[in-house]
Amino acid sequence: MDIRQICAVALMCCGSAALVLSVLALLVLPGPYARLHALAPATSLGLPLICLALAVDAGPGRTAVKFLFIAAVMAVTGPVVTISIARTIGETTGHEPPGAEQGPPA
Repeated sequence: MDIRQICAVALMCCGSAALVLSVLALLVLPGPYARLHALAPATSLGLPLICLALAVDAGPGRTAVKFLFIAAVMAVTGPVVTISIARTIGETTGHEPPGAEQGPPA
């Protein structure tokens, strides 16, 4: 096993750990906003780390560039989608996120 494969395995383990911890937090936390908060690391950290591990394992080339592109897209769009889902939950159910009734800071 060479250094590239060792790095790929380490990145894959870190990404998988982030995904597993997010799922466990999703199962334990109450309320929709707490659950959305728990899923944020899965999209902004877990999946990009797994894509990075696959890119390292694939080596230089088009495949690695595709994996890196997927990682970048997920890292950027994950928080945006989470905010959109939170706003939709607030509009459809009438739940306000914690701290929303306080208004903006003075």
